[in-house]
Amino acid sequence: MSTLSVRLPDSLHKMAKEIASQDHVSMNQFIASAVAEKVSALTTESYLTERAERASAEKFRSALAAVPNVPTTECDQL
Repeated sequence: MSTLSVRLPDSLHKMAKEIASQDHVSMNQFIASAVAEKVSALTTESYLTERAERASAEKFRSALAAVPNVPTTECDQL
């Protein structure tokens, strides 16, 4: 585990402290969760971008052609 010193504006620190208290977690846990959420969002974006670059309209149409043409069931309708 690593130790990190972070400088936050007083207003942001106060808000984070209040939210952590409301969630009954330590500031340490709150900040670790916030960083994990951001890292997850950014890595997901990168993953989806890489997948989109490998996409093929031809393969997409081929996959759609394999789907049977049947009416939707009542539970699938909006």
